[in-house]
Amino acid sequence: MIVDCAIYRHGHRTEGPEDLSDALSEARAEGGFVWIGLYEPSEREFDLVTQEFGLHPLAVEDALNAHQRPKLEVYDDSLFMVLKPVVYETRSDTVSTGEIMIFVGSCFVVTVRHGEGSPLAAVRHRLEEEPEMLDKGPTAVLYAISDAVVDHYLEVATELGTDLEELEAEVFLPDGGGARGTASRIYGFKRQILEFRRATGPLALPLTRLAGTGALGGGGSVPFVHDKARPFFRDVSDHLARVNESVEALDRLVSDVLSAHLAQMSVRQNDDMRKISAWAAMAAVPTMIAGIYGMNFDHMPELHWLWAYPAVILAMAALEVLLYRLFKHRGWL
Repeated sequence: MIVDCAIYRHGHRTEGPEDLSDALSEARAEGGFVWIGLYEPSEREFDLVTQEFGLHPLAVEDALNAHQRPKLEVYDDSLFMVLKPVVYETRSDTVSTGEIMIFVGSCFVVTVRHGEGSPLAAVRHRLEEEPEMLDKGPTAVLYAISDAVVDHYLEVATELGTDLEELEAEVFLPDGGGARGTASRIYGFKRQILEFRRATGPLALPLTRLAGTGALGGGGSVPFVHDKARPFFRDVSDHLARVNESVEALDRLVSDVLSAHLAQMSVRQNDDMRKISAWAAMAAVPTMIAGIYGMNFDHMPELHWLWAYPAVILAMAALEVLLYRLFKHRGWL
């Protein structure tokens, strides 16, 4: 469905005609642009927009089906960019992603949003309070949306880092590493980081192209994007580089935490096995002696000694004390 539709002239919003064709013609005639925002449109709802703005069918298919990687595609009449906003639910410790598809032309912007993450109303409102920025045309909208999405990446990375510190502290508690389900929690956390990486990693190349820097950017301009916007996209690209570095660090750290947890479990199991072995050895001595004296033989001289029973009991006790001190000294008990 169409969430919002407006014509922007000289950085100010004006309510245009409801007909999209008339709105586009009016924007072209007066040097403005049309910004249409849609939320999970159906194919039938999107057909009208496609026909009026001449959107490429491959991009339209991606916008309708969603589940796309972040990317930047250049077509004859428009620019198509996919962003994946991320939301981190602190209660459930889960990362969820949405999708924002942006069509940019010479005098129009069409945004298609899927999922609950990163509503664009706040971006539109902030731009409308900055007429000088909005006067730059569709490029300003593309920059503002990209900047908002990447800035939220930084917030999510900070929240993930905080939760990982708590999980790390729990693992290294004296009894924390042996808590039931700790390994599954760590692995689940790693899956959330992987989901986060799927949103941030592929976005590096599109932003590099928009910034026009490095070998990936090629130094050439991107159609429908003003050349003076390059410094702004370089700033967004720098922020994304920080996010990707944070994601890499989080991924390495959670792998180290998982390895440390498994090592702790292995050490604890070894300790348990040594204790069991020590107690089994201590139980074996009196069992052996009692087994010998439990045999029904007539010719056992010790059976007829006066002090045989106290001597055997004393010998078993002495051996038990000796074994206990030996195992205690070696750290087995």
